[in-house]
Amino acid sequence: MSEHIGRKLDSKEGFDIIECETCGFTHISPLPSFEILDKFYKEEFYVTEKPEFFKQKQEDEAWLNLQYSDRYDTFEQYLPNTRRTLLDVGAGAGYFLKHGQQRGWKVKGIEPSPHAVTYAQQMGVDEIVGYLTSETSKALGKFDVINASLVLEHVPNPIELIELMYDMLNDGGILCISTPNDYNPFQQTLTEVEDYQPWWVCPKHHINYFSPDSLQRLLERQEFTVVHKESSFPLDMFLLMGDNYIGDGKLGRNCHHKRVRFESQLAKAGKNDLKRALYQAFATLNIGREICIYGRK
Repeated sequence: MSEHIGRKLDSKEGFDIIECETCGFTHISPLPSFEILDKFYKEEFYVTEKPEFFKQKQEDEAWLNLQYSDRYDTFEQYLPNTRRTLLDVGAGAGYFLKHGQQRGWKVKGIEPSPHAVTYAQQMGVDEIVGYLTSETSKALGKFDVINASLVLEHVPNPIELIELMYDMLNDGGILCISTPNDYNPFQQTLTEVEDYQPWWVCPKHHINYFSPDSLQRLLERQEFTVVHKESSFPLDMFLLMGDNYIGDGKLGRNCHHKRVRFESQLAKAGKNDLKRALYQAFATLNIGREICIYGRK
């Protein structure tokens, strides 16, 4: 890989955050070693960093299934009903796999944390410990869909990972990528007109920082055709309205519950399509806490 150069946006914890001209997206510099990342995600991530993760996933399962249903609906929109194999990269607690399995898909997950894999296996889903590499990809085979939710921000070379997933897809297959939407207009407003520091910059957790445009360019650079793009609820909006949940887990959870209620009530009223249309419009404005992009091989 060529030298990483670009405009410096921030500095934090001994790292610069640069708009990398080489990569085409924002990331920290210098990049951490694989050994540091491996120890963090295998031993610490779900134990010391996110001790409430599994409990909160269980509490949120009904709401998560609304999101997962949207995603599988989109897969099925672009694939014939004979093509229902899926790999989830960074599968975490396995709830996305569980949803697909109940829907009739043949699913498999790969995840670096043994704690998460054990949890997923206890729910009866096919998930293994490991990273997606050229070696593990050969054993896993090919799929109609590959999903990677909140993964690309954590890996030292997203370009290599996208190339690998492209090769693992059957012709016409779908890659679905979601990442945080960072340096978005709401975040920038908070740093410009209020006394907020860039709280979303967290080099220990996030190496890379994407926007809808930079994530789309990354997929197109690897020869994917982007067929669908949407964002998630703009949680940063609560900050603009005066609910400063940064560093306040209880308030953050309360704001999350409001988001859950908003989406759940629309679903109960049969207006889920309205929600999705709203989030697709948000994506065109670079608004929303997360981005979700679907690319076809």
